[in-house]
Amino acid sequence: MSNPDPGLALTRLSIDQVVAILQRAGARHLTAERLRAELAAGAPANPDGTVNLIAYGAWMLQELARREGRHDP
Repeated sequence: MSNPDPGLALTRLSIDQVVAILQRAGARHLTAERLRAELAAGAPANPDGTVNLIAYGAWMLQELARREGRHDP
């Protein structure tokens, strides 16, 4: 499978790119405003304001586990 945008770097995406990718993957409730709020609340972001999709995904999983009362072993 070829990458439709060879310049796309998953470690340096704009907020709009993150939202578009995750919405295509099924995150129907994610909006740019919600992502900005999550970033303001502590979600990881690069110093230039871009988002590392891998780090953001890991943060989302940690937040979900925290909200469900799970803890790392």
